[in-house]
Amino acid sequence: MRQILSANIKEQRRILGISQEKLAEMAGLSWQTVNSIECRRTWVSDNTLKALADAFKIETFQLLMPSETRAALSLNSTEALRKLAKAKKNYDDVFTEIYGNIT
Repeated sequence: MRQILSANIKEQRRILGISQEKLAEMAGLSWQTVNSIECRRTWVSDNTLKALADAFKIETFQLLMPSETRAALSLNSTEALRKLAKAKKNYDDVFTEIYGNIT
């Protein structure tokens, strides 16, 4: 998920032609936070994710979907959320399985 989020932020910045510093200003974040997210050193809170999406004037879920999926499917919000929920469930199932094996 970090890789997808990072790639989507970079792609949206490229589309808008803005720097990390400008995005940080638009989202009310520090440029260090934006840099850490793009470099996959940190994850984001719900509020930070929403602030980034609002700065880009896109829906929050669009930052979490692989770009090829968004482009190929041209989903409406409902369908995209359904697919995102399915992907999260798969991720949760794998995490639960791995966690169960180490405890």
